Amino acid sequence: MENPSPPRSGQKLSTQPYKGTRDFLPDEMSVRTQLFDRMFRTVELFGFRRYDGPVLESAAIYEAKSGEEIANQQLYRLTDKGDRQIALRPEMTPSVARMIAGNANDIPFPARWYSHVNCHRYERPQRGRVREHWQLNVDIFGSESVDAEVEIFDLVGMLLGTLGATPDKYLIRVNDRILVEAALKNFAGIPPEKIVDVGMVIDRWEKSEPAERGEALVKLGLDDQQRQRVEQLTTLDLAAYCEAAGPEAAGRSRVARIIREGLSAAQLKFDPLIMRAFNYYTSTVFEVFDVSPQNRRSIFGGGRYDDLASLFTNRRIPGIGFGMGDVTTWNFLQDHGLLPKANLGPDIFVFGTNESYRTVLREVTRGLRAQDLRVEPALDSPGIGHGLKHANKLGAKFVVLAAENEIAQGCLLVKDMKTSEQHLLPFGEVVGFFEKRKPL
Repeated sequence: MENPSPPRSGQKLSTQPYKGTRDFLPDEMSVRTQLFDRMFRTVELFGFRRYDGPVLESAAIYEAKSGEEIANQQLYRLTDKGDRQIALRPEMTPSVARMIAGNANDIPFPARWYSHVNCHRYERPQRGRVREHWQLNVDIFGSESVDAEVEIFDLVGMLLGTLGATPDKYLIRVNDRILVEAALKNFAGIPPEKIVDVGMVIDRWEKSEPAERGEALVKLGLDDQQRQRVEQLTTLDLAAYCEAAGPEAAGRSRVARIIREGLSAAQLKFDPLIMRAFNYYTSTVFEVFDVSPQNRRSIFGGGRYDDLASLFTNRRIPGIGFGMGDVTTWNFLQDHGLLPKANLGPDIFVFGTNESYRTVLREVTRGLRAQDLRVEPALDSPGIGHGLKHANKLGAKFVVLAAENEIAQGCLLVKDMKTSEQHLLPFGEVVGFFEKRKPL
């Protein structure tokens, strides 16, 4: 239910989360944590530093630059008690631009920043789309060098490899708005004031029928020749597109240079349909797609924005980056069988059959934890069968057991839950036994 009525007296509230949001139970959270940890390590290999920001922002920064769909249709708007118009963060790029602009005098540029934040958009929940998602955001600020693009593309390729995806499973489709604007103007004869709107039609090209595209271009006032030229542009390869754009634009295109000279280790494919709907992109744009015909949705994307910081400062701070959402990434990995297994632990389950054994078990537990092992002690005194059964349900790798016979000998029983191998060890040797076997 979208807006449930207040419960009547004695009526229980729904256990379902708000529509379009998700609960993450321990099994799924373990998988997510493993994936995110891999991603963070990979990003930091490229020198990026982690930051964070508020989930509440002024609505004005999204109205100015995020694009019509987000600002007018998907924004969660709030009016605070000071009558200020604020919004739940739908994306991170405007926020980080604000932060960079506000601290520019203290930041060594080029700056490599990354974050992992939750974002909120009011849209119809479906596969690949929810109302709250988590997103890895990676940006380089303060450089117009083609090497900034190369670093981003190389990172994208390594990130996907870190998650287990080989290049035959995905496609990095790239374009350049410098080329697009020049080609629309010089080849298709589109007047400057209509270029953005025509670009948005191209952005939806694959999601719309030919008649729908034609109708949209007619509504923009394009004549037959202009419409034919626009359609022709959507089919060109890089060399032909550069020719249509003209030598000046082709010479400024970082995308054209990277592909022509093979500068990136990632496999890139020029695609004239890649536009990205965000208004702040000024040059390079890209999206990563699953090659499987069962999943035609973009996994994630990004691009270059050379004047986003102008919302907050007169200082020009160019940037390039991408946002990698958890929903589409999870779907991609799941479809290709690349999700890791849950690793909830504990490494060791400790229990005794009598409450009087707890003193020695506490000491052993503390010693094992000091070795960075995940140890869960029983909070009661189960029988041997029940304790082993519970350890199996938990997924414990080992059990440390104190029962009457073992305690009488000054020992504890250590059992490998996978092989069923057992060791009877004196109290003082249990911690050393596990230390020699790390990692478990």
